[in-house]
Amino acid sequence: HTIHRYPAPEELRELLQRFWIPVWSVDPGRQAPQRVLQYPCALIVIAPDYARFYGVASGLSTTTLVGDGWAVGVMCQPAGGTMIAGRSMAQFRDRHVELTEVLGDAGAVLAGQVRAAMDRPRRTESHAAATALVSGTVRRFLPVDDEGILANRIVAFVEQGPTVTRVGQVCERFELTERALQRLVRRRIGLSPKWLIQRRRLQEASVRLRSDPASLADVAADLGYADQPHFTRDFRSVTGMTPGEFAARYRAVRPDGESGTG
Repeated sequence: HTIHRYPAPEELRELLQRFWIPVWSVDPGRQAPQRVLQYPCALIVIAPDYARFYGVASGLSTTTLVGDGWAVGVMCQPAGGTMIAGRSMAQFRDRHVELTEVLGDAGAVLAGQVRAAMDRPRRTESHAAATALVSGTVRRFLPVDDEGILANRIVAFVEQGPTVTRVGQVCERFELTERALQRLVRRRIGLSPKWLIQRRRLQEASVRLRSDPASLADVAADLGYADQPHFTRDFRSVTGMTPGEFAARYRAVRPDGESGTG
């Protein structure tokens, strides 16, 4: 399969991160499972047979590709999920709903328009038309509120800060009590600040493991773990595999993809 990626329009950058459009062709009788560690944000996905709004998956998520197909995916900013859904993202943890549940009739209209635009799914003109339709529909949720902008900044701080290993560091940076930070992250993402830090470390670990690291102990140390057993427990609790098993699988398969959804 091939994944096409496009940035969100500048005026929507506090609401959406980017679009991704996978197009695939899987031989009859075969399947292509795609396992990913999702980034801490809501998703909108429109395909020929469904249109859904996804909350954040706390563990490893799997999508199995079969036959010929495509999807138009939208990765929201941390602020975007609550603004589009109109409620706490804690209600969507580890689940998805029909797009009409959050957008009403506009969700059905959008899905139909995107499907019409994607009549030639491998053409960039179709991608441009589909992403423009989504952008036009979600533009009504602007402007992003102050709490949403703060949520974006907090997640960016954790994602871009390899030395961030404790919740207290986030509290200090944004002058928030731990309780206030927990409430904000739960409302805007659906999980905890500790989960944010763990997920960023494990996403980085999955990238390192795909590249055939010389030492799992070195990976654990570089990610700030006190020891390799602690790293192994965290990794297995989320992915269902030990770091060694994950590395061995990707040495054998080498799929196209990345550690985060989209």
